[in-house]
Amino acid sequence: MTALEQISALQDRMAQSIIGQKDVIERLVIGLLANGNLLIEGLPGLAKTRAVKAMATNLEADFSRIQFTPDLLPSDVTGTEVYHQGPEGSQFRFEQGPIFANIVLADEINRAPAKVQAALLEAMEERQVTVSGTTHKMPPLFIVMATQNPIEQEGTYPLPEAQTDRFLMHVQVLYPPVEDEVEVIRLVRGEEQASASGGESTPPDAIPQQAVFDARAEIGRIHVSEAMDRYMADLVQASRTPAALSEDLARWIEIGASPRGSLALDKCARAHAWLKQRDYVDPADVRAIVHDVFRHRIALSFEAQGEGKTTDAVVDEIVSLVALP
Repeated sequence: MTALEQISALQDRMAQSIIGQKDVIERLVIGLLANGNLLIEGLPGLAKTRAVKAMATNLEADFSRIQFTPDLLPSDVTGTEVYHQGPEGSQFRFEQGPIFANIVLADEINRAPAKVQAALLEAMEERQVTVSGTTHKMPPLFIVMATQNPIEQEGTYPLPEAQTDRFLMHVQVLYPPVEDEVEVIRLVRGEEQASASGGESTPPDAIPQQAVFDARAEIGRIHVSEAMDRYMADLVQASRTPAALSEDLARWIEIGASPRGSLALDKCARAHAWLKQRDYVDPADVRAIVHDVFRHRIALSFEAQGEGKTTDAVVDEIVSLVALP
């Protein structure tokens, strides 16, 4: 099987256990292929955790889940030096924390205090952890998928902009249509019946990690024209100088996207084009992922919030005003 066939099989398997969230599954796969970390936001019960687990189950990868709580310590995430005493003498050994896995689910990341959130920064950005002056490398396949609940504010610690900017995309999980809700009921009922009767079928072989690395190599060869480079840069620049486009945008945008936004647009657009079986990037690829890339990088003004404007609505306005290549 080619890398594209294997990644498509991964998507299909995830879709079998996650009903009505095709866009979310695609964004998770794009994040995996683009070698970036994802922030997944949605109301309770929308299968955020289930989606990440479905990817880890169907991929040949080590999975680790960290449940973030207010009393969590940085060492609970990264690991710590532990004193060992044996026949050969005493020494300190580094005991790896749950961050050392291929796919790390940081569940309810905004429930942990800032020092614990900061413990993820080096792992997310540098793909390494430094403890007691010693640097420990993360595995070659490494991705952090963090979830958060947008409606609960008590007992939560909002992520600082410096950390949210390190997430490749901010994926929103919405309620499924009523037809898909019916399928969800039937799916879970069938799983419960199969578990009670002991009739669970043998799962297919997991997709090998090499398929991801092969896909990344192919994505690196996707052609991006100079016009597309300029289009992505123009979108980012429009978020920084909104007054050049319209008075409304100038009133709505407080802070624009960082240079990481430009890099994320390029990576995600190439991954999206590859999934669509094209060897070049066109404006449709950029427009398909621009909301997920900008959603956590554009800060709205108080005036925009007072008018009930959302970041997605502001991004829609930017996309409509920036000229196509």
